[in-house]
Amino acid sequence: MILFDASTLILVAKMDILDSFLDGVESQVIIPTAVAKECCAVKRSLDALLIQKALDESRIRVVAAKDKKLVAKLRGDFGLGKGEAEAIVLALAEKAAVLGMDDKNGINACKLLGIAFTTAIGILIRMHEKGMLTVGEALGKLATLGKYGRYKPAILEDARRKLEAHT
Repeated sequence: MILFDASTLILVAKMDILDSFLDGVESQVIIPTAVAKECCAVKRSLDALLIQKALDESRIRVVAAKDKKLVAKLRGDFGLGKGEAEAIVLALAEKAAVLGMDDKNGINACKLLGIAFTTAIGILIRMHEKGMLTVGEALGKLATLGKYGRYKPAILEDARRKLEAHT
């Protein structure tokens, strides 16, 4: 099972690789209720519509995080938003294979709690390694991440080197 936080899911949708990603994974993809609201409830942007379409087609399933006390504790301890905290609680409860998380505090929580995680950049690199994207396509998607993500230049440069090295 693969879980997503809102920021990573939105970035994957903004790169226009959500459908390809969902086609390429055999695991079930789930998001917590708060993430579904963050992604789709307010804005009608293209990324929100792509995520809503995947939800409507049951390619992504919404699951409620049941342990509200742990959600509250994680929010307080790590300064997380509701979506990040619910995603971590679900990852623990559902024994998720990996959690898509781009929030720095959320990543720190994953490290401390022993939750396997990846980022939107990690997903992009893996899709390129699996032959789902050419190097040119992947570099174009990386430029999109540079525009919408909150990545340090060194992280983007490292990702560019990895993409170009795996041709």
